[in-house]
Amino acid sequence: MSDPRLYEGDTYVLLEPGQGEQFLSRAELLAKLQDLIAQFPDQLPRDVRRFSALQEQATYLMETSCEFDLGPGEFLQWYLVRLEK
Repeated sequence: MSDPRLYEGDTYVLLEPGQGEQFLSRAELLAKLQDLIAQFPDQLPRDVRRFSALQEQATYLMETSCEFDLGPGEFLQWYLVRLEK
């Protein structure tokens, strides 16, 4: 079994098409995902659609996935990173 500390952290690296990598806090990524879900509701994965509230959808997406489909050939990706040892 993996060490649960591997999943601890509050900083994410965000990769967007046409932009350099960005480092975001958990709250910033959550806000970004909420905006994307509102902008692209049809792109929401089926398992995320079971939640009715935007906040719940974004939280579930952030915690269970690392990619959001923006359309043909374009994806938003995020990864949890640790900046300290």
